Order: sequence, then C-alpha cells, then structure tokens
Amino acid sequence: MNKQSILGVDVTKEIRFGTDGIRGEVGHEPFTSNSLINLGKAIATWGSQKRGYSPKFLIINDTRISCENIKKFLRIGLDSDNVKSVDGGILPTPACLALIKNCKNFDFGIVISASHNKFSDNGIKIFDKNSFKLNEDDEKLIEKLFSQFATYENTDSNKNIDSNETKFVPYTDKEFKELYKQNILSFFKPNLLANVKITLDCANGATYKVAPEIFEALGAKVNSIAIDPTGLNINENCGALHLERLQKSVIENKSDFGFAFDGDGDRVMAVNRFGEIKNGDDILAILSTHPHIDNIKKIVGTIMTNHGFLVFLQNNNIELIRTPVGDKYVMAKIEEENLELGGEASGHIIIKKYLSTGDGIFAALKTLEAALINKNFELKSFEKYPQVILNVPIKAKHNLSQGVFAEIINKHQKKIINGRLIVRYSGTENLLRIMTEDKSADLAKSVANSLALDLQKVLN
Repeated sequence: MNKQSILGVDVTKEIRFGTDGIRGEVGHEPFTSNSLINLGKAIATWGSQKRGYSPKFLIINDTRISCENIKKFLRIGLDSDNVKSVDGGILPTPACLALIKNCKNFDFGIVISASHNKFSDNGIKIFDKNSFKLNEDDEKLIEKLFSQFATYENTDSNKNIDSNETKFVPYTDKEFKELYKQNILSFFKPNLLANVKITLDCANGATYKVAPEIFEALGAKVNSIAIDPTGLNINENCGALHLERLQKSVIENKSDFGFAFDGDGDRVMAVNRFGEIKNGDDILAILSTHPHIDNIKKIVGTIMTNHGFLVFLQNNNIELIRTPVGDKYVMAKIEEENLELGGEASGHIIIKKYLSTGDGIFAALKTLEAALINKNFELKSFEKYPQVILNVPIKAKHNLSQGVFAEIINKHQKKIINGRLIVRYSGTENLLRIMTEDKSADLAKSVANSLALDLQKVLN
C-alpha cells in the first residue's frame, strides 16, 4: 500500500475493495481516523456524482466495540460534502438493503461490520438502493477519489483507533428495527411456528435482539444463546462458524430445530433435533423442495458446493450453476439467468423474491416453512461427498497457476479419483483455502494435508 509522509505521520494513499467491501484490522490502515474521514469524503462525492444530487445514507453496524468510532469518522467525511446520513444502530447487514429499498428517502446504505471475523477486525460495505452491491466501476471511482482526498487534511486526527476508547453501549434505532421485522414477517403466515421449539445462536452479533423477536412473533418457543454482546465477544466460540454450543443447546433443551447466524447476520447454519449440522448446501436442497419458490429449474452454487448436492439436483431435474466464492458472484449469476435461488455452503442463501443478498433470519424461516410443509422435521437433504477444507496461513499471495505452485497443485490433483480439488485465496484474509472432495474420506484428507504442507513451504 502506497503511503505519503506528512509531518512524520504515515497516511495511506490507497484503499482496495475486496470480495466483500473494505476490511482490515482496526487501528491499521485504512481503519485510522484520517483515512476514514477521507473514505467518507470519497463515498459522499461518489454518491453525489452517481445521483446528481446530495444523497441520503443509512448507516448500520454490528456489535464490535470499534463500530462507533468508525461511524463517527466516516460521518465527518460524509458531512463535509453536505451528504445526509442517519444512524440505524445495530442491525443485520441485510437489514440495510431491505430498509433502503423500502424507505424512499434513502439512496445508499453503509454497513460497518467484519461479518464472521474476530472483534479486532472491521469492515465497510456499501449498498446502492438500485443495484444491490457496488459494481467494479463504482469501487474504482471510490478508490480514486480516496487517493485524491489523501492530502494534507486532518493530520491532527490521524491516530490509531483504540478498540477500547469507546465504551460499548448496544444501540438500535427502534423504528428501523421494527420496519425490518415487519418486512420479514409480511412474507409468512401468522403463527407459522406455533409451538415449535427453536434454539437460536446469535453470535453475540447483529441479530442478538431482532432475531429472537421475529421468531417469537411467529409463535415459536425460542431459546436464545450468544445474545450478550460486550463489543469484544462477537463470533467468539459461537455463531455460524462455531456450532458446538448450538448442537449442545438443541439437545439439552429438546429443541425441534436450531439455527446459528454469523456476526452480521447474512449467513445461517442449521442443526436438527439430533444435533446434526446442516450447512448452506443442505439448506438449498431443502429450499429446492419448497412449493412456493418459483422457477427452480436451476440453482446457483459456487466452486465449493458439494458434489453430492449436484447429484441430488440432477436426480430432481435441476441444474447446478457454479460461480466463484462470494455472494456477489452468486447474485450476479441469479440476475443474469433470471433465477430465484442460490447460495454458498458457508450459509449465504439468496432468495431473490425477498432480497438481493443473503439474510440469515429470512433463510432460516423459509427453511422452516419448507420443512413444516413437507413434514421434513429432521431436515433431511442429500448424501454428501466427504469434503476436507483447510485454511492455511500465508505471508504473501502468489499466482497459483504458474511455476512451482502449479506443479504442486497438479501433482495432488491427479491423486483425486472421484471428486474435486479447489485451491484459492481468501478475499478478506491472508489465508490459502484448500478443498478436497472424494468418495473416499481418507483420500480427501490425505491429499488436503499433503497439499497444504507442500504449498505452505513455498508460499512462506
């Protein structure tokens, strides 16, 4: 990242959008006060140019302790261009898009969240009311404008944001929370979940208050866990990436179903009454049997979608379309093919009739609706191919299609007999992700471990 030195202070001159907005460690660029102010200015200028007038932004956030400081400095930048912004407080990421779509006064939305990451990270996502997530041209213009604003201004504000310098006080605007709730409830019959016992793991994150309220409004008997955010415990041994606590709670409380959301609420994972995990592929399989979801001739998955799901769909005369990993790629393909349903094994589930992004709460409710209609109380789906996924820490990202990297990958690819091998970089972290899939679980595990060791040696 290029930097310029001003009075002995390093100020970043560049930002880069990743697969899901801008993300990084708080206190490091671009999550310092000066850069956040410049980013606010860039977003304001971009929005004004795109609309031709001074637009209005809705800003929401998850439960990280750093959110209030990030919001404060972003709004300083937004205000400098006379752009209006409204603070919606703690709400799930999909609530932002739902609200700006249904509230005519808003043009854009900003979400401050690092999703499933640890509390010391944070991120910024931008939604356009008319086009969902930003396109590449939008992102490039904001990056360019940021570089232009990274001059001699605000140097007295250029200090690291200390995660502990703001006292954590959970805050949600009641009006916006109620609008989001009522929008979701409008898609379901009253008392849909009457006398159904459900355990919800809210990851100490953005769904901690609104999710239980929505399920209870539909008649469910709700047992909620991980609903005590401290600003520091988001995703900590809970939520969609850590399902052990949910499994245990479902069994101990004799719940009929369990669902876990991630920190910002756009992912969901399920657990049946026996504590068996059902991931995003299982949820898509269950949703493919929903009688009220139209046009399910094709379903969009990703390169990580289990081969067993492909076989399941083929047996039901449904085509699977694969995309790169990332819900924005899934949504782009849904739009291109004019489809209704798609998602990722990680739990991003997009139901286009509702919203152009994943909403963990809505997906969970729609899954329950399908299960109740079809009397699928055990959330049966399909037989998975054994799959091994490894996350390998790395220092640098090199081109895996060239040189010794390609040779190592090709050597291991030949060992896979009845399955697939996928190697890719994380779009948000310094991680190499390896996935092996084969009818033989032992072979999939052996190849994944051997490949990880060989690649780690040369990448580090």
